[in-house]
Amino acid sequence: MTRPAPDADTTGPISHTAQAQRRILRVLVASQILSGAGLAAGVTVGALLAQDMLGTTNLAGLPSGLFTAGSALSAVAVGRISQARGRRPGLATGYLTGAIGSAGVITAAVLDTPVLLFIALFVYGAGTATNLQARYAGADLAQPNHRARAVSTVLVATTLGGVAGPNLAAPTGDLAETLGIPHLAGPFMLGGAAYALAALVLAVWLRPDPLLTARTLAAAEQSGNSAIDRSPDTDLAHERRGGVVLGALVMILTQLVMVAIMTMTPVHMHDHGHGTAASGLVIAIHIGAMYLPSPITGRLVDRYGPPKIAAASGLTLLAVGILAATAPGDSVALLALALALLGLGWNFGLVSGTAIITDTVPLATRAKTQGTVDVSIAIAGATGGLSSGIVVATASYPILALTGGVLALAILPAIAATASSR
Repeated sequence: MTRPAPDADTTGPISHTAQAQRRILRVLVASQILSGAGLAAGVTVGALLAQDMLGTTNLAGLPSGLFTAGSALSAVAVGRISQARGRRPGLATGYLTGAIGSAGVITAAVLDTPVLLFIALFVYGAGTATNLQARYAGADLAQPNHRARAVSTVLVATTLGGVAGPNLAAPTGDLAETLGIPHLAGPFMLGGAAYALAALVLAVWLRPDPLLTARTLAAAEQSGNSAIDRSPDTDLAHERRGGVVLGALVMILTQLVMVAIMTMTPVHMHDHGHGTAASGLVIAIHIGAMYLPSPITGRLVDRYGPPKIAAASGLTLLAVGILAATAPGDSVALLALALALLGLGWNFGLVSGTAIITDTVPLATRAKTQGTVDVSIAIAGATGGLSSGIVVATASYPILALTGGVLALAILPAIAATASSR
């Protein structure tokens, strides 16, 4: 008798699948802690490194755009590799590409070559896309009523690395100088090592592959029900399309609104006399609220269903818009509360939207569709960041906040329309 491949071992009972899921989550958490450190370390000094090499602030914002562009392109690539060969090679390739980008940044800094720097930053964005796509791998083998919890477990692990990364910027900069590397390139040494280790962890220990195993389980279940009529179900196909649109719309809108308001809040605070310490505190609170509530959000989604939590996301972001628009410019406390709610609303949207996509898309096309959705999310984030400055320059920060809050309300009719079409 031929022994099945390791990635397709599904011969055991349900308890065996549950055991595999627990192992997969442990491996994903470890990789997310590492990749979170890599992501945060590089983002912390990317703009400063570009400014230092160019001698001007005119293009200092370009690294963020390059991260986003590289992330969008990589989301497609990681999704397609995962679709064809499984999550393990897809995610490992993405992180390894991010590590190569880190090495390119360090080389560019040593050679003082801005063009190479920008190319390397684009490649470095692959780590961002992979970090985000790892959440899908956590849900592949999860039971339907535990998928959101699995997604949230992977998401919250990013926070641990995300906190460590910026705090290691100074020590890695000092280490870089002792090696003859520019100080600001030091965090990319950490970023490259973290991404490479994340790739290694996934390549060695992410077994069985969650997506391939889920497909084999589904095929076995289908063969066991071979007597059932398998004629095309147009209603089911229509429902799936509606679910994909809804899940994508929820995540796109929440990403756009979150990035727009987050980007301009430090500028708004600076215009009202606050220093970098105050704005740094507000942003730190915001980032904590983006990820730390994930376990609770996952349980809420599993208990009450993704549409209800998606609706809560829209309402929360509306409250953010109103609060941020009406808060006095000199009130750090109210702005911190608004940014905390902004992170929470984004978290509601990401976890519920991910659950909708995972529940809706068939396994045969799941990874490819997820990659495409994440491209849309990356583009939405770039759009929010770029448009926020224009809105504030032509109108005001309160107008930006209110516009974002109202825009987020589009989630509610989308949920109603999807429900009515079933």
